[in-house]
Amino acid sequence: MQFQRHPLSFQLRPSVKLHKDIHLSGPSQSLAEEFAEAARQLKKEIPNVRFGKVDVSDQKDLKKEFNIQEFPTVKFFVNGDRKNPIDCKGVREASAFITWVKRRLGPSTVHINSTDQTEAIIEAEELAVIGFFKELHGGAVEIFYETARDVPELPFGVTATEEVFASYGIRKDTAVVFRKGKPVHNEVFEDSKQNKVELTRLIKTFTMDLVIEYNLETSVKIFDVPVENHILLFTPKNSETFNKTYENYESAAVEFRGKIMFILVDTNETRNGRVFEYFRITEVDVPAVRILNLTSDARYKMPADEVTVENLRSFCQSYLAGKAKQHVSSEEIPEDWDKNPVKVLVGKNFNQVAFNKTKNVFVMFSFFHLHSHWSHSLPLPALLLRTSWIVLCLEPPPRPYRHGWPYQEHELQTASLSGSLEHASISTTTRCTLVP
Repeated sequence: MQFQRHPLSFQLRPSVKLHKDIHLSGPSQSLAEEFAEAARQLKKEIPNVRFGKVDVSDQKDLKKEFNIQEFPTVKFFVNGDRKNPIDCKGVREASAFITWVKRRLGPSTVHINSTDQTEAIIEAEELAVIGFFKELHGGAVEIFYETARDVPELPFGVTATEEVFASYGIRKDTAVVFRKGKPVHNEVFEDSKQNKVELTRLIKTFTMDLVIEYNLETSVKIFDVPVENHILLFTPKNSETFNKTYENYESAAVEFRGKIMFILVDTNETRNGRVFEYFRITEVDVPAVRILNLTSDARYKMPADEVTVENLRSFCQSYLAGKAKQHVSSEEIPEDWDKNPVKVLVGKNFNQVAFNKTKNVFVMFSFFHLHSHWSHSLPLPALLLRTSWIVLCLEPPPRPYRHGWPYQEHELQTASLSGSLEHASISTTTRCTLVP
């Protein structure tokens, strides 16, 4: 494929030739349709912007050149620049694709000159972001412009007009998030502490509720918001104490917006069973609170049993300060673990066997197969063992869990090992390690 001298947007997606009987999931099919609709509309509005698809199962050189790791991936090539394509992430609707392209090719914000104009913008949509900057070129305002380009779902305006500053009581360079015409957050720019990633993360969190109940639909949005820390509350929604527990959870979430995403997992929902298994959550444990870091896959257990605002706040602060102790869980040691030449190891007997100073131990780490009830309870893209991503080629996630959060990918076997290990970090499908 030749790169022509005009802005060109490619949707890089894998082939499903090997599985003609497999259809795209709802989210995947919807994204493909929205992408096509954006192409249709922009063909009329901006004819020099072209849309294209690349089958990376055939075009392996392009896949390697552009380091395509997730599917689908969308990249924007401007003026034939092959070296510096722009990633388009988290965009799922035709209108957002169109806004994203327009903000890349032109101004990313509306220039505001009056209070009336400001009110028209913030009252037109449920959410809007207005930047109040004394200078509209250089410095902090450039971070605001860049953020607007990456959040096409929301309207952005910018002003340097003193009248508008006075109307909203703004004195310093500030980005204000409005909900239904009312300010809900002021982000003051000072001492060069802000950066585009953090501001984008913060603003995107306002597109979601403070507490998000996990289900197959919300999982898509959860991963569109670039917050690497997730806290999960496991509790039955029909319990007598649920309202008070939820109120405490939501109150604590306010302080950590943009730093930790607060998620509710209903323990009465049978489709969440695999989540409970991964975290070793049982009926006796609930309500239970865990933190998961998406980068390291490390898990943390709230020390206190009672879900109060104070306990939640202390737990989150300890975690963010790097003082929280990582939670390591394990299955019980099987009765016949020592019966065969290949011993069955779990977290509780791993150290004793693997780190025996009198022996050299050859350990195989491998993922368990998915149980039938798990595969039947979720759409095909939810079968997220890493090896299946390449074969199914539907909608692999940017993180080790999505569409059902298959935390089971971390259930290991040392030629049968299961549970969590404090000294081992496993990232591939099967790995053999010699422990001398």
